[in-house]
Amino acid sequence: MTVRIMLVDDQELLRTGFRMVLQSQPDIEIVAEAGDGAQALEVLAQTPVDVVLMDVRMPRLDGVEATRRICDGSVPLASSPRVLILTTFDLDEYAFSALKAGASGFLLKDVPPTELVAAIRAVSSGEAVVAPTTTRRMIDRFTAVLPSASAPKLTPELERLTEREREVLLLVAQGLSNGEIAERLGLSEATVKTHVGRILTKLDLRDRVQAVVLAYETGLVQAGG
Repeated sequence: MTVRIMLVDDQELLRTGFRMVLQSQPDIEIVAEAGDGAQALEVLAQTPVDVVLMDVRMPRLDGVEATRRICDGSVPLASSPRVLILTTFDLDEYAFSALKAGASGFLLKDVPPTELVAAIRAVSSGEAVVAPTTTRRMIDRFTAVLPSASAPKLTPELERLTEREREVLLLVAQGLSNGEIAERLGLSEATVKTHVGRILTKLDLRDRVQAVVLAYETGLVQAGG
């Protein structure tokens, strides 16, 4: 199965670099490109795409707002693409905003080609890119832009979860994979997967990225902690 990719970045040189890396993969096809968010939406209205590689800072319409419109269904699209944000260390707040807007994850622009390809395949299959080391560093950075709370408290959302599920959610928010959570808690990976599935269902979340966002917003994970 071929993954249809759209590249959205106002720097043509970067698009060229990503194109060279991705077009060498037998299961990935670059079907569209755009230089800003507004153009991306115009193209997506006519071109079916599976995954959008989205820059953040662009003229006319930035990547955060473009991501929001793609994910909330407010604009007509030829398909229902998932969005993978490309960012840099000095744009943490934008990355967090993009996750809240519905992005399925984010990567640094200097990501190794193998990680980029793996992330695209993961996102296209419905997973969220929240576990790589680069993402963990970014999570540590963007917590600084979130409001801190004096003490953790159980919000109505968190009250829906069992104590074990809150424990698992906390570790998901810290960027741990199912296997790492299983090792940390002394559980089987299958059990952890079941817990994660129940968390997403109870909280009406699409994927692990949304779970990470909720964990920070509810104060389960403390900003800067």
